[in-house]
Amino acid sequence: MTTCVNPILLNIALNLSSNRSHDEQYQYLIDGVAEVFPCDASCLFIFDEAGFLTPVALKGLSTSVLGRRYFPKNHPRLEAIMASRKPVRFAADCPLPDPFDGALLNTEHCIDVHDCMGVSLYVEEQLVGALTIDALAVGAFDKIDPMEIETFAALTAAMLRNISQLKALKAQNQQQQSVTQTLIQQARSQHGDMVGVSPEMQQLRNNIATVAQSDFSVLITGETGTGKELVTHAVHAQSHRCDKPMIYVNCAALPEGLAESELFGHVKGAFTGANSSRAGKFELADGGTIFLDEVGELPLMLQAKLLRVIQQGELQRVGSDQHLLVNVRIIAATNRQLEHEVAAGRFRVDLFHRLNVFPIQVPPLRERKGDIPVLTGYLLEKVRQQFNAPNLHVHPKVLHQIECLPWYGNVRELEHTLTRAALRAIRQGEHTIMLSHFDASLVTDDVKKTSRYLPDESQALRELVESYQRELIEHALTKTGGVWAKAALFLQMDRGNLYRMGKKLGLTK
Repeated sequence: MTTCVNPILLNIALNLSSNRSHDEQYQYLIDGVAEVFPCDASCLFIFDEAGFLTPVALKGLSTSVLGRRYFPKNHPRLEAIMASRKPVRFAADCPLPDPFDGALLNTEHCIDVHDCMGVSLYVEEQLVGALTIDALAVGAFDKIDPMEIETFAALTAAMLRNISQLKALKAQNQQQQSVTQTLIQQARSQHGDMVGVSPEMQQLRNNIATVAQSDFSVLITGETGTGKELVTHAVHAQSHRCDKPMIYVNCAALPEGLAESELFGHVKGAFTGANSSRAGKFELADGGTIFLDEVGELPLMLQAKLLRVIQQGELQRVGSDQHLLVNVRIIAATNRQLEHEVAAGRFRVDLFHRLNVFPIQVPPLRERKGDIPVLTGYLLEKVRQQFNAPNLHVHPKVLHQIECLPWYGNVRELEHTLTRAALRAIRQGEHTIMLSHFDASLVTDDVKKTSRYLPDESQALRELVESYQRELIEHALTKTGGVWAKAALFLQMDRGNLYRMGKKLGLTK
């Protein structure tokens, strides 16, 4: 066995200094595990400062594992591995729960009995991660030489050290102060991570990295629930303005009559109720970034004033003759087709071209092949932490069915659906989320029954049409949290017309 193992270990050692990306190096090493050891699954973890084990590469496990973070105290086997400097093997009848139950591939059931082994990874005296291997056959690890797995662990730890040092050098080259890094981490913690392994998500990350360091205006487009705000925060966090404020403006929620004041400020006495001077959003964002969410909702009058700020960096507070200069990077987002809005005369063509310097299209979830398992693991982690349910997972068959759904509400719809199913499972004392825990739309055909609109007896066409319109509007309001402006976007119509239709149909007072 030694003669066939040594060349593999040597090849892995030689490739530690290759030009592969970090993720590729992680995966290259984990792929080598199966060549060295008789196992069906393996996972490489990085140990972070918060005390969590984060999977970075795996084989033989569901990709949903990559969306998780494991707190060792909640997983006795991982805790035992972390507490030892030597490889730890668990007997096939070990009563301790396996953190990967329900995640092993090539099986339809949760595996409660199998060979499991793990080793902690140290660089000198610093704990940097862990490596686990699992085999479905009992006794598969009986002939493993402990020296072999210790050698493999040493190579893995060396790779983690090399990657860590490379990251440190890149951080120095960026010449950013430690406070900047803290702000970025806080922003990521508050707004979440961009989770996904699909080519579409990689292209999205590449687009963000391409434009982030410039001062170009960015127009982010995409369907509701795709994560446009998350993309905005990523652009700002990677820009040279990341230590300056990023001011958020919801253009659809700007109060009528006060919208100009909200954006550009006002002086005392400019209008009734202006008891003192006030800076607008653009002044607050000076030196940093302003995020104009739902920019397609801006009235034409404000569009003209916004254009002046973009072109000349100049604004006037309401009621003032003084011109103020601001240096602001503009990021705008919309789920509308602004080209159509321009053609319809609802959006200025010159403003559109000023905002559309670098467009970023956020892909819908149904086009992100392979991302749903990872997102499932990531989104359920919130539930696991909130309700102290570290072993909660989705049954593999259910996960496959989830992947087959269109998810027109995108990531937001997926998150809400998973949360509801998880809560039902927790309430029933279950660790595995089954199909029965999900909404009925996942169990039955998700096609709305419309036979009642085909009457057997004579009925006025107008009544049938109005009944259907009423249900459509109610459905749109439910989908958008009862906000008429968003419901209008959902139905792709003017919000004023929608409101008048709703009033006519008795949906408003």
